[in-house]
Amino acid sequence: MAQKTFASSADLGEKEQTLEVLADGVYALTADGDPNVGAVEGEDFLVCFEAMATPVAARDWLAKLREHTDKPVRYLVLSHYHAVRVLGASAFGADVIVAHENTRALVAERGKQDWESEFGRMPRLAKQADSVPGLTWPTATFSDRMTIDLGGDRGDLVLQYCGRGHTEGDIVGWLPKQKTLFAGDLVEAKAALYTGDAFHHDWASGTLDRVRSFGAEALVGGRGAVSRGQAEVNEAIEQTRHFLRVMIDEVGAVHARGGTLKEAFDRTHAALYDRYGAWPIFEHCLPFDVSRLWDELSGIERPVIWTAERDREVWARLQD
Repeated sequence: MAQKTFASSADLGEKEQTLEVLADGVYALTADGDPNVGAVEGEDFLVCFEAMATPVAARDWLAKLREHTDKPVRYLVLSHYHAVRVLGASAFGADVIVAHENTRALVAERGKQDWESEFGRMPRLAKQADSVPGLTWPTATFSDRMTIDLGGDRGDLVLQYCGRGHTEGDIVGWLPKQKTLFAGDLVEAKAALYTGDAFHHDWASGTLDRVRSFGAEALVGGRGAVSRGQAEVNEAIEQTRHFLRVMIDEVGAVHARGGTLKEAFDRTHAALYDRYGAWPIFEHCLPFDVSRLWDELSGIERPVIWTAERDREVWARLQD
């Protein structure tokens, strides 16, 4: 069988973007399985959530947002460090760039390698890649919780660390008054999970339990459609948990009997394919997912840094 095209390098078609108003002054932009972004209006300022992959891509999002509000961006919140989420930050002109303290450390440790890796995997998202001025550095960090007073009668935006998951620095944005949660890549709604930098056991247990405990009535995940109503929100959370648990069971079984990484990949692909195989980026993600989980089961606690070269090696080994 011919080897599949590397990651998302062949996915070059434009995706239809949809800007949704979730509540008064609460916005989400989704795009057929591409990374989601959002914004929340304060009394006289904006908080934007995620930054897109390049300043050019970010300016396209901001142009749509400006059809609804002309308030200046005071805060740009980054849920985690991955390049396609953060490298468009310079377009926002934000006074403060907020992330978890672990995210800042990860930018320092592996941000450059991640930039090269992700732009190689997903070239369509890297719109005018030469517009990126450099790594994005948070200017305000926290360890557990940070609250932004939105002013007037708009309530608060609570930024919360729920534990290790998609990375070791993911945060969510919670609007208690509007019961709306920006979950970043800790939750995907009918989109496959990327777990190449994950802590699978933590994510599938306590971290997702804490995400569910908010009781959100609207949830913007990292990819996929907005989930509306508690039933849909919980379905998205539990789909994410199920994907992780199937991976843990299947890779774990092969690892425990002394099998090979390739056997673990094939078994996991077969177990997930009927339910998830048609979802966005499934084939792209799974080799990197299984490789990271195999390392985790082998006692490698923190993810090995992905480089463009390592990406290709893992892909050639598994996805054929």
